[in-house]
Order: sequence, then structure tokens, then C-alpha cells
Amino acid sequence: MKSFFTILLLFLSNSFMTVAWYGHLKFSEIRKLPPLNLFTIILISWGIAFFEYCLMVPANRIGYKNLGGPFTLVQLKVIQEVITLMVFSIFTVLVFRNENLRWNHMAAFGLLVAAVYLVFKK
Repeated sequence: MKSFFTILLLFLSNSFMTVAWYGHLKFSEIRKLPPLNLFTIILISWGIAFFEYCLMVPANRIGYKNLGGPFTLVQLKVIQEVITLMVFSIFTVLVFRNENLRWNHMAAFGLLVAAVYLVFKK
């Protein structure tokens, strides 16, 4: 059960982080928004990232083996990186329709999945 909650929280936290890091690139397309300066964009992104931390920190605490979870630190990090790429890919396809995911992007994703396999191999 801890594995499930760890991975769920990692998905949710990465969703917030992806929006914080890349969502502002679409602000200029929202016609009702005035142009925002960089400092304002940073503050908005920080506000969104706060929720990422509220999910990421518990995910790591629940999942970390030394605190009673099922994963080593390295396993947590590799899982998080794969989830980040998955969330980013979905976000890119849904929000940035002019960006294309190509074969090499999918090959890179496959290599990250292979990294997860290797990290869990005894």
C-alpha cells in the first residue's frame, strides 16, 4: 500500500511541478491576462510549486526504506524521474499542441524505464 501511495503522490506532485515550470509559457495566449514580468511569473510558479512540495515530501517519507517504506533512495529518485517524464509528455501533448514527441523522445523514455528495471534488479 505504501508503494501505491508513494507513486500516487509522486504523480500528483510532478503534475504541479510541470505546471509551475512550463505552464507560464502559455500565459501569453490567455487574452485577459496583462503581460507579466519575470518576477511575477517566478512568484506564481513558486506558489504552484508549494503544492508540489506538499506532495513530494510526504511521498519520499512514505516511500523511503529507512522510514518504513518499500524503496531505497536511488529507487525513489529513478521512479520520480520516470514519472516526471511521463507527466511532462502528457502535459506537452495536451497543452503544447505545436510540440511533437518524436521517436527519439520515446526511445529516451524507454531507456528510463530500463533504468527502473536495473535499479530494482538484485
